[in-house]
Amino acid sequence: MATPVRALPLAQLRERSSEKWREYPDDVLPLFVAETDFPLAPAVTTALERAVRIGDTGYVASRTPLAEAYAGFAQRRFGWTVDPKRIRSTADVSMGVVEILRRVIQPGESVIVTTPVYPPFFDLVDEAGGAVERVPLLDAGTGWALDLQRIEQSLAAGARAVLLCNPHNPTGSVHSAASLDALARLAEQYGAAVVSDEIHAPLTQPSASFTPFLASGEAAQRVGYAVTSASKAFNLAGLKCALMITAAEETASVLRRLPIEVEWRTGQFGMLAAVAAFSPESDEWLDGLLAALDDNRRLLARLLAEHLPEARYRMPDAGYLAWVDLTDLGWGPNPAKQILRQARVALHFGPAFGAEGAGHVRVNFGTSPEILTEAIERIGRARAAISAAAV
Repeated sequence: MATPVRALPLAQLRERSSEKWREYPDDVLPLFVAETDFPLAPAVTTALERAVRIGDTGYVASRTPLAEAYAGFAQRRFGWTVDPKRIRSTADVSMGVVEILRRVIQPGESVIVTTPVYPPFFDLVDEAGGAVERVPLLDAGTGWALDLQRIEQSLAAGARAVLLCNPHNPTGSVHSAASLDALARLAEQYGAAVVSDEIHAPLTQPSASFTPFLASGEAAQRVGYAVTSASKAFNLAGLKCALMITAAEETASVLRRLPIEVEWRTGQFGMLAAVAAFSPESDEWLDGLLAALDDNRRLLARLLAEHLPEARYRMPDAGYLAWVDLTDLGWGPNPAKQILRQARVALHFGPAFGAEGAGHVRVNFGTSPEILTEAIERIGRARAAISAAAV
């Protein structure tokens, strides 16, 4: 069993200047945006320190080891064979999604998103010239799944792409191989493309099984595009590097026709850090991160049961984001606002993820047990105070 990676102490985290630590005053515990509180993987630190020392801060090269590094990572972690020649890079997953969507839909055509979902998806579809078609996930009571029947109805009505979140943000669901294959077959039947955001894939717990969309079957290879990055697992969002991946000649030709500027937007530091993150040298660190997140997702369940017994929470199979239903607290459709005011804890607003997010919050548990515990205890104290005042 891997030794859990330890998060940095709060005083050191407050020295950071990123969004998580600058959006709110210092009396607020920030558990909203998807940044983590762990030190960088040692191989990443070494790569970046070397680049600074030798002044390796120029334009990203036309030939880098990035594609080969990712192909090795995908084989080791997912058992997925990726052709490095069918990988191109860009600045981030959002940019990759937009550039692909622009080439697989016509202006005004519908793009399916499976709500509740990562809020920028709505804007990315709009930026690409499409119209958002919302198809909520099915809630079976024990987990979430793609609503293939409603997806087929939308495809039959003219939707020309599916923007998939795999693993899913905010629920942490890992879509089954069978459902992904079924989705691919539907997309092929109706002449649509599937663009799969797989940025949380490296954070799938060992107890679950992640299936890359392009590995789910032959239909997926023909209709699919995957976009991924080391940025979520290794906390590298500010360094700007993502990968766009295909598995068939026709889809690969779409990537080859992208303007060279799309690839040149890749950050030099992002590329160097991603190569280090995807190297075998970082596997032990990633296993330790997964162990720490496993501890925290279980800790969160215990804390909620003790301090917010009205909360409904299912432990995610991937990622460090928890989707928590606080409807029964009676704090309205956007309880994160009251939590920020009363408890000085910043959580992501549930309604931002779609209508299904009413009454929900998204909690980032990629932090220390101490910070997570203090945050939920603060919310529990606020709950008690509000209940007492209502008597």
